[in-house]
Amino acid sequence: MPKIKSHKGTKKVLNVRNSGSIKVGHPGQRHNTGKKNAASNRNGRVASTLSKADSNRFKKVQF
Repeated sequence: MPKIKSHKGTKKVLNVRNSGSIKVGHPGQRHNTGKKNAASNRNGRVASTLSKADSNRFKKVQF
């Protein structure tokens, strides 16, 4: 049986917390943040939790 490769795109975006919930960042925070207002930049720094339905979809994906 071959090893299962981890999904690299998912690995770069998602993180599993100790509680089992999946941590994900807010979209739109990579570049062009100078034209966005300061409140959206601040809110984008805070991590968010993936929804229950989406976290069930990622149970099968290795990351």
